[in-house]
Amino acid sequence: MEKKKQKSNEIWKLYKVEKGVLTRTNSTCPKCGAGTFLANHGDRLTCGHCGYSEFKKKSK
Repeated sequence: MEKKKQKSNEIWKLYKVEKGVLTRTNSTCPKCGAGTFLANHGDRLTCGHCGYSEFKKKSK
């Protein structure tokens, strides 16, 4: 049987510690609040909880 990947280790990719201060690397959902992050896709940011989407501006 395959070992399952532990998701508890994946959550730490969303935070960064600099000089003793904890900061979030991804932006949060404006509808759901501070506990829900927006997923960073190629052309948009989306919330997996409520479905909120923000489209990124294309740079020329």
